[in-house]
Amino acid sequence: MSVRKAIPYNNGVYFITFTCTQWLPLFSICEAYSLVYKWFDHLKKEGHYIIGYVIMPHHVHAIIAFKNTPIPINTIVGNGKRIMAYELVDILKSKNRDILIHEMQQMVNDTDRKRNKLHEVFEPSFDWKECRTVEFIQQKLKYIHYNPCKCNPKLANIPEDYLHSSAKFYIAGEQGVYPITSYMELSDINLSL
Repeated sequence: MSVRKAIPYNNGVYFITFTCTQWLPLFSICEAYSLVYKWFDHLKKEGHYIIGYVIMPHHVHAIIAFKNTPIPINTIVGNGKRIMAYELVDILKSKNRDILIHEMQQMVNDTDRKRNKLHEVFEPSFDWKECRTVEFIQQKLKYIHYNPCKCNPKLANIPEDYLHSSAKFYIAGEQGVYPITSYMELSDINLSL
């Protein structure tokens, strides 16, 4: 479920979910999981930490530790979604997915159309929950890591077998496709600086 409430703080650890419009499997259609990794790279370069994630064909769950930032966290996430949206549309155009592009154009509401928005790639807002305890982070990690095993059809039989997830790190002790920072290291990181 999406919320339109702004994150009221300029740092902290957050469980974030954003979804492709109408649950379209755009990441798999476009073979574009790397777009999320590129956004993660940008976040790291800005001093933030990727604690855990799963990139599903049609949505992303991530636990991100945001270091003190003058830019609102909602803006950071919104900008990431916007850049990924442009790139996803470009990929769809290169694959001649004209019908899908047309459908995404038709999904743009009148208000956004007046602001020159051309395609509805992601649901307009995103869900977030502040992670205040280690237990809550562990609960959310378990939830996101089992996502590929519980969907229909299953994407993996066991969490650590799903490529686009941090499960391999937390379950098998090996960095997966994208290197993350363990939530255990957060106690040594001052996010308010």
